Amino acid sequence: MALTPLDDRITGSLVGAAVGDALGGPVEGYTPEQIVERHGGRVRGIVGPWHGDDWRTARPIAPYHKGDGHVTDDTLMTHALVRVYGTVRDHLDAYAVADHLVPDLIANPRWIPELETEALPLQRIFLAEKWLAARLHYGHVDPREAGTGNIVNCGAAMYMAPVGLVNAANPAAAYAEALDVAGAHQSSYGREAAGVFAAAVAAACAPDATPGGVVEACLALAKDGTRSAIEAVSEVAARHSDFESALGPLREAVAPFDTVGPDYRAPSLAARRPSRLHSIEELPVALGMLLVGDGDYRRTVLGSVNYGRDCDSIATMSGAIAGALYGEEPIPPDWAKTVAEASRLDLHAPARALTEVAYEVFARDTERRRAHETAFARLTNADVR
Repeated sequence: MALTPLDDRITGSLVGAAVGDALGGPVEGYTPEQIVERHGGRVRGIVGPWHGDDWRTARPIAPYHKGDGHVTDDTLMTHALVRVYGTVRDHLDAYAVADHLVPDLIANPRWIPELETEALPLQRIFLAEKWLAARLHYGHVDPREAGTGNIVNCGAAMYMAPVGLVNAANPAAAYAEALDVAGAHQSSYGREAAGVFAAAVAAACAPDATPGGVVEACLALAKDGTRSAIEAVSEVAARHSDFESALGPLREAVAPFDTVGPDYRAPSLAARRPSRLHSIEELPVALGMLLVGDGDYRRTVLGSVNYGRDCDSIATMSGAIAGALYGEEPIPPDWAKTVAEASRLDLHAPARALTEVAYEVFARDTERRRAHETAFARLTNADVR
């Protein structure tokens, strides 16, 4: 099989994430059983809003037009991070979030598909992301510590695919960079998930990457409850090759590590608090669906969507990893076309921009590595090879 080049992997990852996000958006927050009842079976493609034409007023969805191919905040934040890379044109850290990401969110109106209007991204993102503006712009907190005190969820992890792509085939570097970037947003297992998700995307870009290899790379880096959750979910996923039979078992496997509880819309009192024993639900399930679907984009993402709960973020993550593994071709073209047209977004523009940055960063990394090798050789009188 021909090797998938980096530019196609970056395109596949970012387009795959956006399409997964759009498919999961209209069924976010519901159970697999509720999804079947609402749609007369499993979701097999792009569907309309849960409440139909009443989406403008129906709670808890209003005023967001979730469905019909509209991306959600997962994609808005991912594209915002790509723009930061386009400005800095090098590796990022927590200060880049304060200096570039937050000003973009609070000062630059953009088309928001779910609001069907141009607005500041800050007006769409969830409270856990608004935290960035409150802490960094208004509170002037040290960016490296700004995530402390925020609710612990997948808010930082959901948009870390660009970090993995800039560090393509280097999961350890992606993990370290994402932990730094996410420190401005999250703490505890929310921050850890951001690092592990970036590592998963980077691992998926390796020339001979496989779904199993991606999970192994994650387990080599993940810590505490996040690692335990991925192990538990992976063990269960290995026994399934169809998402239909895997839906219940995957939820049972991740439940002991998930602090939200059985009712996604009514979290437990212990939900979203720092812990070394717990994990966000979304990343382990995304990796589980990747294994169940054997990396096939359609199977992986549809499994993530029909899982319910925070399925737009699960499908964003699994779609990004599957896209990085095999490029854009396996992504159903009609899905991508509908999402781009409905969301009024050029899904390929961020990929082109990030590809340029990835090449530039790799060139700088090479120069820095060679300078270090030369300096170390002089210090140790070693041969310069």
